[in-house]
Amino acid sequence: MIAQLTGQLIRLDGQAIILDVGGVGYLVSVSRRTLEKAGQPGDQLTLLTSLQVREDSMTLFGFAEAAEQEAFHLVQTVQGVGAKAALALLSVLGPQDLYQAILAGDKAMVARAEGIGPKLAQRIVNELAEKTGRLPVNGPDAAVDGGAQNAVLANSPSEINDALSALVNLGYGRSEAFAALVRVREASKDSPADLSDMIRLALADLGRGRS
Repeated sequence: MIAQLTGQLIRLDGQAIILDVGGVGYLVSVSRRTLEKAGQPGDQLTLLTSLQVREDSMTLFGFAEAAEQEAFHLVQTVQGVGAKAALALLSVLGPQDLYQAILAGDKAMVARAEGIGPKLAQRIVNELAEKTGRLPVNGPDAAVDGGAQNAVLANSPSEINDALSALVNLGYGRSEAFAALVRVREASKDSPADLSDMIRLALADLGRGRS
């Protein structure tokens, strides 16, 4: 099993790179996000890898971070999602963005990925809603802590859903609205806001994010 590769970046080609490791060139399929972090030909690069073996082929998939690798495997637990679709999904949504889209029920966000239609996007959201705790999204770059999201949903699901619906009706995306509501609930947990205050504070939060 090839778990990690370190070598010289030889070429970037679409959604794949060639990595020279000790004189052997490895063709590694990567997401657009990993590709953007790979650097330039001649640079040294380390990738976490997953090897997919089929009767007629062996394909290496590479990841710049463990969170993306785990998300890659997790989304493939959904029926109808193969490695190609998983890589396409992670090209448009990082692990944290995927986590938020799932918790917010934002199938439109998931359907942005090439090859993932509305029905498959809905299946991904439904099936992964129970598994999102396995996504390692609580890193320094996480927009919203995953544990905080789960706590908010557990403590005030109806209020969150009502506020979320109101913000979506105002034209905000489900995922960005949900993230704002989680931040508002976390900031006001010592003195919980009512529904109207929650919407007002979330709008202020969203306004700061777009300014």
